[in-house]
Amino acid sequence: MTTTPGVDLDALLDRSRAIITTLQQPNGAYPASPTFSAYRGYCWLRDGAFIADGASAAGEVASASAFFDWCAMVVTRHGSRIDEIVTAAAAGTPLPDDRMLPARFNFDGSLGDEDWWDFQLDGYGTWLWAAAQHASRHSVDLSRWSDAAALTVDYLLSSWQRPCFDWWEEHSEEVHVSTLGCVAAGLSGAADAGLVSGERATRARAGAERVRARIEESGVVGGHLVKWFGSRDVDASLSALIAPLGVIDARSELGAMTLRAVSADLEADGGVHRFRADTFYGGGQWPLLSCFLGLAYAASGDSESARRLLDWAASTASEDGTLPEQVAERLLSPQHQQEWIDRWGPVANPLLWSHAMVLRLAAELSAGRGEVAA
Repeated sequence: MTTTPGVDLDALLDRSRAIITTLQQPNGAYPASPTFSAYRGYCWLRDGAFIADGASAAGEVASASAFFDWCAMVVTRHGSRIDEIVTAAAAGTPLPDDRMLPARFNFDGSLGDEDWWDFQLDGYGTWLWAAAQHASRHSVDLSRWSDAAALTVDYLLSSWQRPCFDWWEEHSEEVHVSTLGCVAAGLSGAADAGLVSGERATRARAGAERVRARIEESGVVGGHLVKWFGSRDVDASLSALIAPLGVIDARSELGAMTLRAVSADLEADGGVHRFRADTFYGGGQWPLLSCFLGLAYAASGDSESARRLLDWAASTASEDGTLPEQVAERLLSPQHQQEWIDRWGPVANPLLWSHAMVLRLAAELSAGRGEVAA
């Protein structure tokens, strides 16, 4: 597989596997970034699920399984809170946002003690989806995660229609299409893989269909997916609904139009921005988002575009083989860069999610050529 001149992709893939597996905690938690001030000591369900999926696709079976063990521990630890949330929602008196489950946890599964933009539903869908993918890929026994999966399915079914923070921990007042995609993928994945069974599996499948219908009813403008209900803009996270989540068929008109819209609005020479109004660290380009877009292109049959995006993501590696959260090229809001540096220090590097997505896209392209990822 070719890549940008001067970048040894095989070495980067080896380095990415090593970073993910050596930084993983003994109990399975993945640190988002080991040194970045705002992320240090925390594991996100969303980021972690995509990290585990990348590790699983690269053959790191034990690492991915350990992460799902951690997810199951966290969810069951907070099972009484989930029961409270589900009961309140069924009674028509939903709990306020600050009583909902958070996006991130301390490594030991406890709640963080710092203020954060916490109420996000996407991670609870992504861990179910990623566990189902992992089990299918490696014939892993799912039974040890079934109790936590049941709690998670009940939580998502009770709460998926609520506004919450998006992937980027912004705009808690909106219903975000990428969040709903994660929910739909998690519900259907849990049911189809046997993470949940019987009546709960039936409800999960029906719930996933309701979520998909809501996306197509309220989350499409101009023939493509949009950032949130009522918006006309795109967000790079929408690529994930096409692949790897598979909520939108890559070869459908909606999938094709969404790919075109994300590329036209947010991609420049292989680097992908989050959204046009981004000001975080000046609004740079994110390697992990290039890989999501690349996975979507690969699913559509356009392997050339997918390789171009992988090449760009690989080119952002530092001399020691670490991948950042974003790079300061083609900043959308350069006037805002310094305020974030002053607040939290330099951009997160390494970011495990970036490494995982390079692994995931490389594995997808290698599989498409009948090869094994290096």
